[in-house]
Amino acid sequence: MRPDRRRVLLVGGHESRDGRCLPGLVGPDGPEVRAVGRDLHAALVGRDRIVAVPMTLGRDPELTAVAAQTLRWVARERAPGDLLLAGPLGTTGHLVGWIRGAVTRALRDGPPRQAVLLVAPAAGPEPDAELFRVARLVRQYTSVRWVEVALIGGDPDVDEGVERCLRLGADGVVLVPASFVPVAPRPGVRTAGPLLGPASLATLVRERVAEAEHRWDRYGDDGLATVHHGHGHGHEHEHGREHGHRDEHDHTDRHRNPSVPVTANLKEAASHVG
Repeated sequence: MRPDRRRVLLVGGHESRDGRCLPGLVGPDGPEVRAVGRDLHAALVGRDRIVAVPMTLGRDPELTAVAAQTLRWVARERAPGDLLLAGPLGTTGHLVGWIRGAVTRALRDGPPRQAVLLVAPAAGPEPDAELFRVARLVRQYTSVRWVEVALIGGDPDVDEGVERCLRLGADGVVLVPASFVPVAPRPGVRTAGPLLGPASLATLVRERVAEAEHRWDRYGDDGLATVHHGHGHGHEHEHGREHGHRDEHDHTDRHRNPSVPVTANLKEAASHVG
C-alpha cells in the first residue's frame, strides 16, 4: 500500500456471517475484513488513514449505523478525516438487479418451467421480510413464474423451499444466493454461483472508497455524523429534500438511498453483475 493511500476495511454483518464469507470472495490480496463491533474497533486502534466499507447487499441497514458508532468513538482522539465511513456496498435496489442478473444466467439452460429459490441466512423479522419483498420485485422484473424464499436456519428452510416450488408446479429449482453466504448444493437441484464475482466486487469497493474520499476532500464530510438511529447514508439527505431543503451532498447518495424506487437502480446494478 502506498503511503498516500488509505487502508480499506470491509465491515461484515449478518449477510456475510460477520465477514467470514468475504475473504473467499475478495481473494488473498483483497482488503482486510472485520466484523462489525469489537472486531472493527480492534482493527482501528493504533492505525491511521482508514476508510471502512459496510459490506451489505441492502438487507442490513443497521450495519452502516453500528459501524459509524464505532468509528465515531475511535475518531474522538484522531485528526479530522483520519477515519472515513463509505456508503454501503449496495441497497435493496442493487440487490434486485444483481439477483436478476444471476437468474438470467442460471436459467439459460434447463427445463422451461423452473423456479428460483432465493437463499440467505435468517437474520430477524425485518431483514427476513425484506427478502420476501426482494423476491416479489425480482419476479416483477423477470419472466420467471416462481420466485420463492428460503432462510438458512429459519422458516422456511431450503428443503421446505424446494418442496414448495415443486408443489407449485415447477419442473426444476435453481438456488440463488441472496447474500454473501454460499448455498450448499442439493441433489437434483441446481445452484447458482455468487451474485458478485471477485472483479465486480473489487470494482464496487473501489467505487465506494472513491466516493468517501471525494466527499471528504470536497465537503469535509467523513460519513460519521450522517448515520443515526439505524439509518444509512442518504437518509438525512432525503429527509432534507422532503422538506424543501437543497442538499449539497445529493451527488453522492441518491443511488445508495433505500427510499429511491428500485427501478432507478436496476441499470446500475446490472453493470456490476458477474
